[in-house]
Amino acid sequence: MNETSERSLRLHEELHGKIEVIARAEARTAEDLALLYTPGVAEPCRQIQRDYQRSWELTRRGNLVAVITDGTAVLGLGDIGPAAGMPVMEGKCLLFKEFGDVDAIPLCVDTHDVDEFVRTVQLISKSFGGINLEDIAAPRCFQIERRLQELCDIPVFHDDQHGTAIVTAAGLLNAVRLTGKRMGELRIVMSGAGAAGIAIATLLIHMGFGDVILCDRQGAIYEGRDGLNPAKDEVARISNRARESGSLADVLRGADAFIGVSQPGLLTSQMVATMNEGIVFACANPTPEIMPAEALAGGARVVATGRSDFPNQINNVLVFPGIFKGALAARAPRITEEMEVAAVHAIAGLVTDEELSAEFIIPSALDRRVADVVAAAVAERARS
Repeated sequence: MNETSERSLRLHEELHGKIEVIARAEARTAEDLALLYTPGVAEPCRQIQRDYQRSWELTRRGNLVAVITDGTAVLGLGDIGPAAGMPVMEGKCLLFKEFGDVDAIPLCVDTHDVDEFVRTVQLISKSFGGINLEDIAAPRCFQIERRLQELCDIPVFHDDQHGTAIVTAAGLLNAVRLTGKRMGELRIVMSGAGAAGIAIATLLIHMGFGDVILCDRQGAIYEGRDGLNPAKDEVARISNRARESGSLADVLRGADAFIGVSQPGLLTSQMVATMNEGIVFACANPTPEIMPAEALAGGARVVATGRSDFPNQINNVLVFPGIFKGALAARAPRITEEMEVAAVHAIAGLVTDEELSAEFIIPSALDRRVADVVAAAVAERARS
């Protein structure tokens, strides 16, 4: 273990968990008990029975999110199981509260069966105002999210997909603004076609950045390529308009931007040198596809990573507290693509013209303004 790992382990041992439940009222007298519990509590129950919408006003569900995983794709650790994923889910709940003042409960579901997982979440959904799916492996995550969005009357949001896509798009929007490249004309090459990669590509295409070419272990993905799973086949229909084939190095030539959500060491400075004054987002964690110094040596104009020890950290904490806060405030039944676009522009807009530079294209993950700005933009879009 390195020093950070050792310190984190000691801290977790001391804390015995990173979250706890705090009561919003005190039960000190007989009158308190009568009002907060029996017999008084029967009236709120009757009100909700008569009008389901009253559950948002008479319980905490209007500010309560479930953070749910099956433990199959936890950080860079892979399928480690639901119990082992609990520290991450607790951490996510802590960030919900710390940055967005949204209450969150971690739930780890012990099944690999899609039907069983979906049914479990559906059955508990009336306890919450939103569902944040987390660390679920592709392609199962696509099926789970789609089905739960159809079955539940509250927002269901897979953060590994859409949170990553939103913060990436916000950073890229400012990188384009800085470099003077033209929206609609960008050639973007991506490494990684899992949950995050497909979501990023879909959002960038929807926002009109330009053409996107995704690469997996077999090279460029294009419509009609053999062996594509349903998720890759779907994104192939809207990306790589020229149906280019070949390796990552082949399709990267002349690209305006590289976005990596894959694995360390896939990109070299020599490959960056073949780009068109490239924007490089190397977001594999903890070790990026290329280290910033190497990317800059290859001629990259702007470099971002997923790490906090380099400039331009692409971090989902800029997204999920605010997007759920906004959706809950508007009582939105789902988080739409247009709400995601509103979040992109809200995050990007926090970097002023005076602040914008090659080392500052995205707000800090610790910027306490972000969640409220994102929430306001998302709520406004949801109500329109």
